[in-house]
Amino acid sequence: MFKKFKALFGAQDMTVGSPIKCLLMFSVPLLIGNLAQLLYSTVDSVIVGKYVGDEALASIGVDTPLLLLFLVIFMAIGSGVMVMVSQYFGAKDYENLERTVGNSITLIAAASVVLTVGGILLTPWMLRVINTPPETYEMAKIYLIICFYGIAGDGFYNIMSGILRGMGESVFPLLVLILTTVLNIVLDLWFVIGLGMGIAGAAWATSIAKTVSAIVCLIKVLSAKNVCNVKARHLKLDRDILGTICRLGIPNGIAQGIMFLATIVIQSMINKMGFLVTASITAVLRVDGFAVIPSQTFGMSAATFTGQNVGAGRLDRVKKGAKQVFLMCLVTSLVMITAMLIFGKWMMGLFTDTKEVIDMGYGFILTMLPGYLLMCIGQSFGGVIRGAGDSMGPMWIALVTNTVIRIPAMLLLVHFTRSEIYPAGNPKSSFIAIVIAMFINAVITLIYYRKGRWKDKAIV
Repeated sequence: MFKKFKALFGAQDMTVGSPIKCLLMFSVPLLIGNLAQLLYSTVDSVIVGKYVGDEALASIGVDTPLLLLFLVIFMAIGSGVMVMVSQYFGAKDYENLERTVGNSITLIAAASVVLTVGGILLTPWMLRVINTPPETYEMAKIYLIICFYGIAGDGFYNIMSGILRGMGESVFPLLVLILTTVLNIVLDLWFVIGLGMGIAGAAWATSIAKTVSAIVCLIKVLSAKNVCNVKARHLKLDRDILGTICRLGIPNGIAQGIMFLATIVIQSMINKMGFLVTASITAVLRVDGFAVIPSQTFGMSAATFTGQNVGAGRLDRVKKGAKQVFLMCLVTSLVMITAMLIFGKWMMGLFTDTKEVIDMGYGFILTMLPGYLLMCIGQSFGGVIRGAGDSMGPMWIALVTNTVIRIPAMLLLVHFTRSEIYPAGNPKSSFIAIVIAMFINAVITLIYYRKGRWKDKAIV
């Protein structure tokens, strides 16, 4: 039974066989795994909102963009490593594969120390800069500092699981996520409700669960001797490997950083609207995550599929796979959107009993619906571009859509929607600005994909 399960969802060579079958076999467990990962933050928010209060729920929303900004370094390393692993795996270049994995382990360890110390020291200053509501300041500080203690778990899990996926292995990260999500739920209930630790309990539960998942995935990578036999010499930083990781990863890190900086600017404006608005948007973003997951998942699948096939010199399969992954993403997103329309208010009610917060949040969800379909274009074809080794194109697209479109659109909408009811602007302004930015992103990404310059960016 286990062998059949492994054959269906395990490590696979995506350079042979039907593209749609390869993509489905890889994407289904990845989709389930991403849903499980989303439950980390969702469970925190549900338990905190219900058992600690709306102020605590708002504090998680305040912290999230700040934490994500610090994780940009891991994202930069991870995106570069994933492309290299998938292309080297497709080319059967196992020596460079091992050097890449070894160097990534050393980089993560070094980055974890810097981010932990820097994040803890900067937390009070960052919370003041983004206009954190007074009602949530202390709780936001506690939650963020504890998350920084566990930031190494975030880094090692995401990059080690990315390495496994780059080799076509999606079942193991899925199993790890399911088990550690259960662990997170148990610890959340115990720490927050049983021990009465409040928001600190939620933060410790998540940090512990992520650290466990990181350790397990690291052990899995180091034990994969038949494909990636990492030795002590591979841990020594190599100038060529580092250069390639930076070339591929830094533009993506910049793109993600720009997006998170834009989110922080917008979060600062949202914080001025009051903690109930912040609490509502925090809950919406947790619900919103379930609609965003199909696009993120199929974008990752497209990158891995493209990387392996580019490494193997099979560009003929890439174009066919790109269309199929987009259609799968579109269908899955439509299903998730339908579920949000039907169950949106009920899902908001999981986080809070405050009717004003629930009604406001459901209105935000309705505003965002077109954006989920637009995201299918940006993520699917953007994944192909990144998987081919072109990191500069997506960086410039992110720069344009977040700094030239999203922030100015938010500023204008906030200015023109000020009223007696909304003295700081209509809270829907944030979501309208996101949809506008997603539309521009989809158009530019599709044009860039069709021009085909990404086809010449392979590293092998």
